[in-house]
Amino acid sequence: MAEIECRHFNGYKPCGKNETCDSKCSARELVNERILIVHLEALGAVLRSTSLLAAIKRTHPHAHLTWVTKAPAHILLQGIPAIDRVLTLNAEDLLKLSVLEFDLAFVVDKSAVATALVQSANVRETRGFRAQPSGVIVPANPEANELWEIGLNDRKKFFENTKTEQQLVHESLALGAYTHDPYSVHLSQTEKDLVRTRRQLWGEGVIIGINTGCSPTLPHKKLTIEGHRQLIQNLRAHADLKRLPIVLLGGPEDSERNQAIGHGLGVIQSPTTRGLRDGLVSVAACDLVFSGDSLGMHMAIGLNKWTVAWFGPSCAQEIDLYGRGRKILSQAACAPCWKRVCSKVDMCYDQVDFTAAAAALAEGLAWHISSSKPHFPGTSSSPSPF
Repeated sequence: MAEIECRHFNGYKPCGKNETCDSKCSARELVNERILIVHLEALGAVLRSTSLLAAIKRTHPHAHLTWVTKAPAHILLQGIPAIDRVLTLNAEDLLKLSVLEFDLAFVVDKSAVATALVQSANVRETRGFRAQPSGVIVPANPEANELWEIGLNDRKKFFENTKTEQQLVHESLALGAYTHDPYSVHLSQTEKDLVRTRRQLWGEGVIIGINTGCSPTLPHKKLTIEGHRQLIQNLRAHADLKRLPIVLLGGPEDSERNQAIGHGLGVIQSPTTRGLRDGLVSVAACDLVFSGDSLGMHMAIGLNKWTVAWFGPSCAQEIDLYGRGRKILSQAACAPCWKRVCSKVDMCYDQVDFTAAAAALAEGLAWHISSSKPHFPGTSSSPSPF
């Protein structure tokens, strides 16, 4: 008799772990619960939410996990062992979702689309957020009230809240005591080999990566071209950093801009047009990373890099660097604000202390050299030092 309740059973061929599907299979792993995770966007936030997986596995050890997200975020979830199935919003995946049954749904997004996805599936219990018939988003369980209320009050969000987003989401989903679980990021063997190749190409020793871009949703979370050039000049003038290779990181939208940033400064241009997975490879090939609050920052955190992140429009307290980095706050009096449009003469990105940024990267150099437990870049995050 086929073991249809096995985690690996698919119904049309052996899973690859054995030649037959029955109760005698040594890879047999029975599932007693099916869980749906809905986190659609943004890319960095989805990557950050992989930190929930360890707690979900602790509290639901024999659950089958399906994660629904919005393309291209699904690319970031590839290969993560804790996730059994990844679906997107394409028509074929939505058709699959409509016939699946779940014991529990975790809804991270406060959005009508996310809540509608849960309503279209057969879900027995929902935690996080749900929508009322009017379309209003409300907490689905009492534990989600705090996160919901923070989002409705700028003073609470900007100045009173001291919890990271990981902790707030973790608690909103009633996953037990928060223990600073790390991100879960997985690179394939082919990608790990490419990391080694890229490191050999870029130079010996410690490599500094500068992530220059950010989402167009909040464009002021990135420095100007001149700001990045000033940062590089400060690094070149620092006694401990001046001889280290500097690599400019970014996506397709940053290609031309990175050329302008690096012109005449002797920096290395990373590939920017090969997709998200290749971007992970480039970040993994660096040791120290400077970034604004962006996907590149989350990649660096998830890959255990010493991360120096600067903050202007967004809330620094929401980001957990896991003891591996420093935060540089803009001196703008109006920060944070989360405004998408700003007409001030002196922008928050004009008020970043590059001397402090260089010092923070130098501190990371010392941390990297003295680290007693080196890891291969690109493996899943090690436990938080907290």
